[in-house]
Amino acid sequence: MEHFDAAIIGFGTAGRALGAALSDAGHTVAVVEQSDTMYGGACVNVACIPTKALVHAARVSAETSELVSHQEERYAAAIDDMNRIRTAARERNYHSLADRENVRVVNGTASFVDQNRLRVAAQEDAFELEADRMFIDSGSLPRKPDIPGINSPRVYTSDELIDVRVLPRQLIVIGGGYVGLEFASMYTDFGAQVTVLQRGEAILEGEDAETAQAVQRSLEARGIKILCNADVQRIDDEHDQVLVIAKVQGEEKRLPAHAVLAAIGRVPNTDGLDLKAAGIRLDEHGGVAVDEHLRTSAANVWAMGDVTGGAQFTYLAYDDFRIVASDVLGDGERTTENRGSIPHCTFVHPPFARIGVTAEEARAAGFTTRVFTLPATSISQASILQDETGLMKAVVDANSDLVLGMDLFCEDAQELVNLVKIVMDARIPASVLRTAIFSHPSMTEAFNNLFSGSPVQN
Repeated sequence: MEHFDAAIIGFGTAGRALGAALSDAGHTVAVVEQSDTMYGGACVNVACIPTKALVHAARVSAETSELVSHQEERYAAAIDDMNRIRTAARERNYHSLADRENVRVVNGTASFVDQNRLRVAAQEDAFELEADRMFIDSGSLPRKPDIPGINSPRVYTSDELIDVRVLPRQLIVIGGGYVGLEFASMYTDFGAQVTVLQRGEAILEGEDAETAQAVQRSLEARGIKILCNADVQRIDDEHDQVLVIAKVQGEEKRLPAHAVLAAIGRVPNTDGLDLKAAGIRLDEHGGVAVDEHLRTSAANVWAMGDVTGGAQFTYLAYDDFRIVASDVLGDGERTTENRGSIPHCTFVHPPFARIGVTAEEARAAGFTTRVFTLPATSISQASILQDETGLMKAVVDANSDLVLGMDLFCEDAQELVNLVKIVMDARIPASVLRTAIFSHPSMTEAFNNLFSGSPVQN
C-alpha cells in the first residue's frame, strides 16, 4: 500500500491550491479525481469560466442584429471558443500539480476505508492508499426536481446545457434563482425565446424585494417571460421538442420548448465516499459537517468547498484552502469566522451583485437603518455605457454610520461590490464614500451621490 503525507479527494479550486501548498512545503500528496474532464473543478469546467465566456459572447451577439441563421452560427462558434478556453484552463490546472515530483494525480473514484485509508477504483483497477491527513474537495452536483419526464434527453442541468452546440430556439428554465436567471439572460442574448418558471411568488427569493423587482422588469423588457407561482407537473417528449405542463397560479399551461434547463440548486457530492467508514458526520443539509477550521468529525480529515454545504462560490472555496493551509501549515488564525462579508454576483445584464444584509434583515437583527437608493439613470457613466438599467441600494447603521449591506444592479456591479467588501470589512463609515474623490467618469463615483441622497430611516 502506497503511503502519502496527504490525500486530497477532488481536483477543485481548493484541492488544487492546497496540493500545491503542501507540495511546496515538502509533503507527498495524492490527488484523486474521478474525471479527467474536471481538473480544476466546477469553476474551470462547467461554471465560472465557461459560463462567463458564454455570457460575454452572448452580449456581443445581442449587440449585432442578424438573421436567425447567423445567430445559430454565432452560438455554435461561442461554444467552440468556450471549449478552447476551458480546455486550456483545465490543462494548466492539471500540470500545476501533475508536473510536481512529490504529487501523484490519480483518475478514479475514492471511498474511505477508515480515516487514514482510501480505496480508489480506477477504470478496471482498484487499490488502496494511505495518508496521514485527508482532505475532501469533491464539490457539488446539480439538483434535479422530482418531476415526471425530468430524464428526457431535452432536459439539461447547467453543467450539461453549455455542451449543447445547437441553439435551442425555445428554452424553458425551471428555477428563478441565480443560475436560472443568468442562463435565461444569456440565451436571450443568443436569440432564444426564454420562459422562466419560478415555483415561489417572486424570483431571487431572499433578496431585497425592490431590487428583485427591478431585475425582473429588466429581464421582461428584454423579452424573457417570467411566470411565478408555477408548479411543473410533468414534461412530455414530442418529436423534436418537449411540452412542459405546469400549473401557473392554479391554471394549467402547456409550454413547448426545444430544451429545458433544470436550475433549482446544487447538492454536496458525498455519495460513494463512504464517509461513515471514517466517522465523518454530515450536517442537516447533507454537507460534510465542519468546524471553523474546516475540520471534520474525524481526526486529521478536513473538508473544503461545495461539499461542506455552504455558499457555493469559487472564491469561498479558495478561501477554504487558505483556512485549511493556515490550520495545517501555519498558525491556525484564519477561520470561517474571520473572513468578513461575502459578496456574490449574478451575471444577468447588467450584473446584479449583493453583499451583507438587506434592510429587512438588518431591522430584524435590531439595527436602526438608513437606506439610500440611487437609480442608474442618475449615473453619468451608465449613460455613457448606454445602459441606465437598475439601481444602487445601501443599508447603513444609523448609529455607527457603517455599511451593513448593498445591492448593486448596474453596469460594473461585479467590480463595485469588491470595493464595498473592503469598506465593510475595514469598518469604513459610509460618509467616506460620500466624500471620497473617485475618477470621472466612473461607476464608482456614483457612491458620492448615493450617500448624499435623502435616506429612508427605519
